[in-house]
Amino acid sequence: QVQLVESGGGLVQAGGSLRLSCAASGSILSFVAMGWYRQAPGKQRESVATIFTTGGSTNYVDSVKGRFTISRDNTRNKVYLQMNSLKPEETAVYYCNARDIWGRNTDWGQGTQVTVSS
Repeated sequence: QVQLVESGGGLVQAGGSLRLSCAASGSILSFVAMGWYRQAPGKQRESVATIFTTGGSTNYVDSVKGRFTISRDNTRNKVYLQMNSLKPEETAVYYCNARDIWGRNTDWGQGTQVTVSS
C-alpha cells in the first residue's frame, strides 16, 4: 500500500504563510484524488482541499478559498498545500489522504502540526 508522509508544518504568525508537502511512496496516479485535511483540538477532522490526479481540478472548503492552493507533482509523487493569510483558528494537525478508483482511502499518517499565533 502506498504510504503518505506529511511535512512542512510549523509555527507562524497570523497572516503568514506555510507550504505543506505530502510525499507518496508510490505513484500518485494510482489514486483518483488526493486531499488535505485538518483536525483542531477537540474538533472533528475536516476536508480542506482536494485535487484530482488527472486533470488537476480542485475543490476547497469555503473558509480557505482564495487563500489556500492545492497542487500536485505527478513526476515527484507529491501533493502540496500552499497556505496564505493564515488565521489562529486554523491551528491544527494537517493530514494528507488519497482515494483510489474503488473509493478506498489510504491510512492516516502522523500529519504535520500547523500552529498560527495571534
